[in-house]
Amino acid sequence: QEAPVQLTCILSFLQECILSGIMSVNGKKVLHMDRNSYYGGESASITPLEDLYKRFNLPGTPPESMGRGRDWNVDLIPKFLMANGQLVKMLLYTEVTRYLDFKVIEGSFVYKGGKIYKVPSTEAEALASSLMGLFEKRRFRKFLVYVANFDENDPRTFEGVDPKKTTMRDVYKKFDLGQDVIDFTGHALALYRTDDYLDQPCQETINRIKLYSESLARYGKSPYLYPLYGLGELPQGFARLSAIYGGTYMLNKPIEEIVIENGKVVGVKSEGEVARCKQLICDPSYVSDRVTKVGQVIRVICILSHPIKNTNDANSCQIIIPQNQVNRKSGV
Repeated sequence: QEAPVQLTCILSFLQECILSGIMSVNGKKVLHMDRNSYYGGESASITPLEDLYKRFNLPGTPPESMGRGRDWNVDLIPKFLMANGQLVKMLLYTEVTRYLDFKVIEGSFVYKGGKIYKVPSTEAEALASSLMGLFEKRRFRKFLVYVANFDENDPRTFEGVDPKKTTMRDVYKKFDLGQDVIDFTGHALALYRTDDYLDQPCQETINRIKLYSESLARYGKSPYLYPLYGLGELPQGFARLSAIYGGTYMLNKPIEEIVIENGKVVGVKSEGEVARCKQLICDPSYVSDRVTKVGQVIRVICILSHPIKNTNDANSCQIIIPQNQVNRKSGV
């Protein structure tokens, strides 16, 4: 007698697309459903431009000066990938890179005192940068050397710091770093949105700065990569991977009900039919009655007709505004 198939149902978002690809590669039977007509849910890239106007109920159509609508891909949730980060390693491991082209982001910038400055990406840039004074640069260089040599498995690299107890505030104090340098290190290198990390054990922050440095070392201009045709390429790449390994993908599939018996999920109902499954993976929007909102991110999509000032006319960049610079609780 044939053994019953253990089906996993997945309802879509970027993380779910990644999981469906990886689970299919590892031999699981996956049914992936998405209520939208495109891959990736809230992580999609919207194209053509006319669809973006429709999505946000903008009146009229894009002006002719913006060219062909098909030439645009607009990310709903803009993100960069760390060149040496987990997601890139996952893309290489699963060989999803076969379906994607990447470009290196041209620079990272940080806002200080009403102006933006390039986050130094080489030693020469660091020496020339007006972000810090001469003595500050020396102290910062010592700090970066310490971070580069830091190994959480080798106490000889700790230099009197206990990575599980010493706060990051104390580590900055140890290297005598000033507030401006702390701001750009915490927000532009470790990529924290708030200053809460200052009073937490330093291990996580040191590892984040290490990841930034290692990512920067791979391509030189900046530590960030970006899919050439928008972030929507990522969920599509993993969906393709899932399909190659036997996963089934259904777009435009409305979810009517998550079927629960004896307190356990046993299936998903769509268009009158129930797909029975052993486990369900979904993003929070499918189970809004079972999740608690803990925060909010405000996103603004701006379409510019010119490069951003003081970025050397970079085609692509990241600009970080630390919270202290604009009297906010979190950075921009």
